[in-house]
Amino acid sequence: MDLSTTTAPWAPRMLSVLRIVSALIFMAHGTQKILGFPASTMDPAMFSLPWIAGVLELVGGALLLIGLFSRPVAFLLSGEMAVAYFLAHAPKSVFPALNGGDAAILYCFVFLYIFFAGPGPWSVDARIGRGRY
Repeated sequence: MDLSTTTAPWAPRMLSVLRIVSALIFMAHGTQKILGFPASTMDPAMFSLPWIAGVLELVGGALLLIGLFSRPVAFLLSGEMAVAYFLAHAPKSVFPALNGGDAAILYCFVFLYIFFAGPGPWSVDARIGRGRY
């Protein structure tokens, strides 16, 4: 039995699952910064870089969650995570496991993948016929 024959039909659906789960987890960073949930010590000043990041995480995460404007949003969020890594994490240490930037790197490349691969079939973009998905 060829495993690729069994798994290939699920690949587009799993792309949607990757997008949805990543967006849900990503949104939690925005809700923490902007809405104070879950509770944290973060309370960024309005229009500061952390506040702007929180808005991007909250709004961009919500758009990715439903799969609307997925490619441009994923590209923007990928860039946000690259900037976040180099501004907030890299100066602490060269090692991502020590500087706390491993999640930023992972989000950066997951969103970059979504930019190139599209949102998958379970998305608003697919429903309204925007591009391949």
